[in-house]
Amino acid sequence: MPILPLSCGEPAAAFRGLAGQPWAMLLDSAAVDSQRGRYAVIVAEPAAVMEAWGDKAYIDGALQAGDAFTVLETALAAGGDGAERPPAGAPFHGGAVGFLGYELGALAEPKLRSRHPNPANLPDMALGIYDCGAVFDLIERRAWVFFATPGAEGRAQRLKARLEAPPSPQCQPPAAAWRAEIPRDDYLDRVARIRAYIAAGDICQANFTQRFLADATAGRDPYALYQRLRGLSPAPFAAFLNCGPGLQIASASPERFFNVDSVRGMEARPIKGTIARGGDPATDAAAAAALRASVKDRAENLMITDLLRNDLGKTAELGSVRVPTLYGLESFAEVHHLVSVVTARLKLGLGPLDALRAAFPGGSITGAPKLRAMQIIDELEAARRGPYCGSVVRIGFDGVMDASIIIRTLTISAEGVIAQAGGGIVADSDPAAEYDEMRLKARALLRVLQEDA
Repeated sequence: MPILPLSCGEPAAAFRGLAGQPWAMLLDSAAVDSQRGRYAVIVAEPAAVMEAWGDKAYIDGALQAGDAFTVLETALAAGGDGAERPPAGAPFHGGAVGFLGYELGALAEPKLRSRHPNPANLPDMALGIYDCGAVFDLIERRAWVFFATPGAEGRAQRLKARLEAPPSPQCQPPAAAWRAEIPRDDYLDRVARIRAYIAAGDICQANFTQRFLADATAGRDPYALYQRLRGLSPAPFAAFLNCGPGLQIASASPERFFNVDSVRGMEARPIKGTIARGGDPATDAAAAAALRASVKDRAENLMITDLLRNDLGKTAELGSVRVPTLYGLESFAEVHHLVSVVTARLKLGLGPLDALRAAFPGGSITGAPKLRAMQIIDELEAARRGPYCGSVVRIGFDGVMDASIIIRTLTISAEGVIAQAGGGIVADSDPAAEYDEMRLKARALLRVLQEDA
């Protein structure tokens, strides 16, 4: 595959000049490590654009036959026809980049149709199909622009020139007020109602969230919001997606939904269990030890790990599902998390979209059993989730996929800026403690526009 060498600066700074361009996207490993945050990917000028609302899917505005997953599979197959082989070790050499919204889960189960309106008309899926892009290896400090077909060379040259231009200055987001959609007392009452469902035997756990809203003027420079969020909360699955004039997503997600590698290996990394970091090494170590010892958090993590084992098992080779890490500790700028690892091998004859359809949305942001938990979420939350709790995905023409869970994320639209956070509710959840955990997870998001939040 032809590649153009690229100077390896900082991807987030290089992307600044592209951020206002519709369908320009940055998959940004802002917390660099060799396992989860080695590569950053930048794409722009897609060969095609795909969007979906409910069971209707469109390519470049034209309605297609089939649901969103089927249409995406067809688009990837068409885009990959004639694509040249990638250089060895390349994580991405063309394919789909974008997001799947939480409500897309209703495609698999009609009983999950949301009761909430969609006033901003946000799509349930929005992706570009890209046959050129840039890859940054943040460990080896090298970068390149690729083009998968000869017809993409001109776009690749333009992308290289834009990325090597002097970076635009970083802007400061404006100060703005947030308003909570659910007041504290109401939030506590809704958590108590989930506990009542658990006591009645409906579910074992549900992930309950709420939104914080800011006016549209606060989002007038969406990439400035992303750069500030990135500085406050660097994360291995960070991303900025410009999905056209009416929608941008600024994500600082720490969580991998699951990936599929070049030999059909799958890995999910569900997060359940959170505690604030301490202000000095001693208190920080004590907080981490308390989280690891927490009976409630370990039980919550185990339930979701079992759910992910089941979800990956739907498309895995018999006997291939493993849990190499249970209750692992991962530390981020403001919090420690309990993170388990589930691995499996995708069945021969199936592709990443088969696995994605079977497992979507992620178990860590739904609950168990998944279907009933999602019904209760829709009953008790105040609005549709939209992109939040869906997934940012890159799916290569070669079948290699990586997908995050969209948490710690700002959604910017013509309606305003939305921040959202929550947590898993179990039988022994204390409503006040759950409210405090939700605020802890929202803290970096709220500070993007308001220092004292």
